[in-house]
Amino acid sequence: MPSLEDELFPSTPGKFKIDRANAMNRQFHRCFASTSTMFLWALFLVALTASYLSFQSFVYTGSRYFTASWGGIQWEKQIRHSAQIHRSNGMSVLVTGAAGFVGSHVSLALKKRGDGIVGIDNFNNYYDPSLKRARKSLLNNHGIFIVEGDINDARLIAKLFDTVAFTHVMHLAAQAGVRYAMENPHSYVHSNIAGLVTLLEACKSANPQPSVVWASSSSVYGLNEKVPFSETDRTDQPASLYAATKKAGEEITHTYNHIYGLSITGLRFFTVYGPWGRPDMAYFSFTRNILQGKPITVYRGKNRADLARDFTFIDDIVKGCVGSLDTSGKSTGSGGRKRGPAPYRIFNLGNTSPVTVPTLVSILERHLKVKAKRSFVDMPGNGDVPFTHANISLAQRELGYKPTTDLETGLKKFVKWYLSYYGYNHGKAVN
Repeated sequence: MPSLEDELFPSTPGKFKIDRANAMNRQFHRCFASTSTMFLWALFLVALTASYLSFQSFVYTGSRYFTASWGGIQWEKQIRHSAQIHRSNGMSVLVTGAAGFVGSHVSLALKKRGDGIVGIDNFNNYYDPSLKRARKSLLNNHGIFIVEGDINDARLIAKLFDTVAFTHVMHLAAQAGVRYAMENPHSYVHSNIAGLVTLLEACKSANPQPSVVWASSSSVYGLNEKVPFSETDRTDQPASLYAATKKAGEEITHTYNHIYGLSITGLRFFTVYGPWGRPDMAYFSFTRNILQGKPITVYRGKNRADLARDFTFIDDIVKGCVGSLDTSGKSTGSGGRKRGPAPYRIFNLGNTSPVTVPTLVSILERHLKVKAKRSFVDMPGNGDVPFTHANISLAQRELGYKPTTDLETGLKKFVKWYLSYYGYNHGKAVN
C-alpha cells in the first residue's frame, strides 16, 4: 500500500524533482497555517473562558459585598457603642458564639458588671435557630450588639479588630455535640479547627494583642479511666471526632502562645446545663419527651452500669469563664511578633459530683410532676464515654472557682425556665 507521501508526490525521478520539493513546502505552509489558526482560536477560547470566570467571580464577590450583613458607618457605630466600657479597669471583649448557650450567659454577666461586649454568631441550624434568635433579643435588650457572621470569615474578623481594640477574646463558638460528628464530620473541622485558626490569626496580628480564653472540653479525656480527671492526665485517646478537634485546638493554641506571645487559657467544660440550654443535650430532650408523653432512651455502659456525668450548672461555668478573663494576664506580642513569654493555662470547670443519668431522670420527674417512660439501651459506639468527673483543684487555686449549685437545684431552675419559655401551663403547652 502506497504511503501518504507516495500518493502526494510521484516517485518518477528527475521530472518531478523540483515540483515535489515545492509541493512539500506548500503542504508544510498549509499545515503550519492551519495549526497556527487553531492555536489562535484556542488562545481566544481560553481568554474568553478566563474572562467569563473572572466576571462571574466579580459578580459573586460584588453580590456578597452588597448583601453582606455587616459593614458601613452605622454598623461600626453600633460595634463601638456595644464595646464601650462602663467600669474602671474594665474590658472590651469579643465573644464568639455569643448567641449560644454559654456565650449568651457569659456576655450578660460581663455586660452587667460594666464590661464592653461585642458578640458574633453564625446562627447555624445544628439546633433550632429560633432559640438562638431569642437569646440574641435578650442580649440586644441589654445593649449587646451581635454580629451575624462566621469566624471563618477573615475579612469580617479583621474588620472587627480594626473597629475595636479588644482587650480580650472569649472564644465559645464551636460545632458542639459528640454524636452529630458521625453525620457531619466536616462541620467540626470547619468550626473547631479552621475557625479557631482564623480567629487566632487575627488575634496575633492585632496591636495590641488581646488575651484569649476559649472553650475546650472535658471530652478530651476520652478513654482515660483515671478519675477524677486532672489537667495533667493523658488526653491522646479521644473517643469522638468532636473530642479530637478540641484536643487539636489545645495543641494549636499552645503553638500560637509559643510563637506569637498570645496569652491563652483553655477551659474544659463538664456537661453544662441550665436555662437557655442546648436542645440536643440529654436533660433538655428528656424534659421535652417527658412532657409530650414520649419514651426517653437511657443508655447503659458495660455490664449494664449506669452512665454518670459531672453536671455543671451554667452559673458556675460563667463564674469560671469570668475568673479566667480576670486572671488571664497580658499577651506579649505586637504586630505578630513575640516580645516575651505569655501565660498558657488549661483548667477543668466542673462540679466534682458525678450523678447517674437515671438519677437525673428521677429529678426531672419530680420537678415536672410527670412520670417518664424509660427505655434502657446499651451505649452504642458513637463517641460517648461512660462517665466524667472533674478535678477542679487547679481552678479553685488559680481562679477562685467554686461551684455552688447541685443538680437538684439547677434542674429546678431549668424546668422553671423551660415551662415558661415553651408556654406550658400545668404540664400542657399553651397555644
